[in-house]
Amino acid sequence: MTPPDFIDPNAPKLDPKFQAAVQRLHQLTVLGRWLTLIGLWLTIGALSLWGLRYPISLMQDYFTWAALRHGLANNLVAALGLGLCIGLTVSVLVWQSRNILFGLPKPEQERLERMVFKIWQQGESHPLWKWIQPKSSSRS
Repeated sequence: MTPPDFIDPNAPKLDPKFQAAVQRLHQLTVLGRWLTLIGLWLTIGALSLWGLRYPISLMQDYFTWAALRHGLANNLVAALGLGLCIGLTVSVLVWQSRNILFGLPKPEQERLERMVFKIWQQGESHPLWKWIQPKSSSRS
């Protein structure tokens, strides 16, 4: 499939195919963030929780904030890994909630539009080419 004739970034951005491509690129961004987060939890998060298994087992019987603090302080690498996973999870949740509630910010919308122009200019050799092309509607 060939890109539309208006690859000029100054052209009007009201074309439905262009807006659909921008929307698909945004969906790919969201999917990429969540897949990265899942991968992070399955690797670093799991290893961090494994490293904290003894303090966690003690806290299951006698939970105190002091036990939590000492468990994390005595296993600094595991605590940093767990903090990274929790921090990035909260970050992605806040980012996606903001986009759902308030829409995409103008700079982010413009960044996605520039990326679509760049992908269309590069053509089929771009790795994301097939993902942002409009779905072909077959009529019978």
